[in-house]
Amino acid sequence: MCSADNEAQRQRRTTDKVIAIDGPAGSGKSTVAKELARRLGFLYVDTGAMYRALTLKAIGGNVDLEDAEALTELAKVVDIQLDMQGEALEVKLDGQDVSGDIRQPSITEKVKFVARIPSVRTEMVRLQRTLAAQSQGAVLEGRDIGTVVFPNARHKFYLDAQAGERAKRRHKELTQMGQQVSLEELTKEINERDKSDMEREVAPLTRAADAIYVDTTHLTIEQVVLKIIGLCST
Repeated sequence: MCSADNEAQRQRRTTDKVIAIDGPAGSGKSTVAKELARRLGFLYVDTGAMYRALTLKAIGGNVDLEDAEALTELAKVVDIQLDMQGEALEVKLDGQDVSGDIRQPSITEKVKFVARIPSVRTEMVRLQRTLAAQSQGAVLEGRDIGTVVFPNARHKFYLDAQAGERAKRRHKELTQMGQQVSLEELTKEINERDKSDMEREVAPLTRAADAIYVDTTHLTIEQVVLKIIGLCST
């Protein structure tokens, strides 16, 4: 009983210091979450990057992306570390910096096969909760933070933007990384990603009932960050 009580208390303490940010690709949640974490001195957890890292490990180890059992075993032992280096997130997979590798189109195309497996998500959620519990405070962003990872988080936000604007943002980001992708292709990719995320059986992208909706289409990053900080202070 004491052990159960201690665990419940730990979870309550963790949810009080968590800011959960969900939303579709290109809504600005990654940039906003990073800046929030920097200003508040919190840990920044990009859950999407974690799934990408796991996908990279699976591909590198020639693991069949249709083999749920093998992918789950991989998720149980994978070592993923997140660390902010200036304004950039450094993602380490088994001690190696894979920050650039996980953003390649080939990973973007295949990560959905890994992320859709219930047992894999269970292991990844466990890791995400552990990272947050070990921090002084954490900003987590993804697609199921407020609904699955931290459904009892005190502060929840759902960021969104018009599809055309999200495609432009993604195009700018990839161009800066040296990747050449047409705006038309990105718009199609984003629409397909939205459909896949919203219709998947496990932890679909959806706005938590108690999450505050923020349309970022016509807002700057600074405006969104200040808005969230203000709401978290009330």
